[in-house]
Amino acid sequence: MSKTSVGNFFEDYSVGQTLTHAVPRTISGGEQAVYTALYPTRFALYSSDEFARACGLPESPIEDLAVFHIIFGKTVPDVSLNAVANLGYAEGRFLRPVYAGDTLTTTSEVIGVKQNSNGKTGVVWVRSTGRNQRSEVVLEYVRWVMVRKRDVNAPAPETVIPELKAELPVDDLPIPAGLDFTNYDFDLAGEQHRWGDYEIGEKIDHVDGVTIEEAEHMLATRLWQNTAKVHFDATNRADGKRLIYGGHVISMARALSFNGLANAQMIVGINAGAHANPCFAGDTIRAWSEVLDKAETSRSNVGALRMRLVATTGSSADFKLRGEDGKYAADVLLDLDYWCLAPY
Repeated sequence: MSKTSVGNFFEDYSVGQTLTHAVPRTISGGEQAVYTALYPTRFALYSSDEFARACGLPESPIEDLAVFHIIFGKTVPDVSLNAVANLGYAEGRFLRPVYAGDTLTTTSEVIGVKQNSNGKTGVVWVRSTGRNQRSEVVLEYVRWVMVRKRDVNAPAPETVIPELKAELPVDDLPIPAGLDFTNYDFDLAGEQHRWGDYEIGEKIDHVDGVTIEEAEHMLATRLWQNTAKVHFDATNRADGKRLIYGGHVISMARALSFNGLANAQMIVGINAGAHANPCFAGDTIRAWSEVLDKAETSRSNVGALRMRLVATTGSSADFKLRGEDGKYAADVLLDLDYWCLAPY
């Protein structure tokens, strides 16, 4: 009997199935330091314990997307090891900050399945939940992936497509306990733009670009313990290229968004997300954002901004998202719709 695993294929999933993912991960300041080395991130709340304390938190938390990558990485061996593509995200909520010393574990529930018409692949929807050592939920989100079948003759399961919220209502957005922007230092944060300075429909060119290198992508994917074959094994694709992990693109775009959104300090919700086109080493990523909505929260000095973050290999000043055919433009890598918190 083989002691090794080839991962799950489409016919291995069933609605209601619970997946307990190995391996627990204790977070240290090392993850934050390497995250900062990989991406040009400069958000003050995640850089300074003293800045975080002035905002009502006990210390600087681990960057939200670093937590996302760690939780996501746990799911890969069970959910997307044999995936063709990671298709999208919805209903993501960062329910409480993660700090150095916390230990994270992840489980997923299969909430939908649909075999594709070619009979060779199918789409699997999972709701993944990350918890800390006190069993408190720190992050939950839905994603769906296209997965290969082991046996193309295996019968198709009954189609179940989950109903997902197009956006998280403001009342569902978690505001971290103690967060208070009364003493927010705009000079130290790097920009003076407050919540009230942003207008719905406004578009922001984040100006800067970063060329993706193979080495940094491989380091990042290993850091998050993401074992998806397409990111490591160049023989897994007909073109002989390693596919850049989509989360690497998300973090790069988020870091680039600092220029114009330096005070968008915390991501608290993901409404939707799509990896529109593949990214490869040598591509130069630029980013632009659009203000989709804004709302007051239960905290008098904390506002919520709903942002569209677009990563592109083209010009970020063009604000181009789709072509005349309604499909994503060929140079668009990422379309991410998220809620973040900013000071009034």
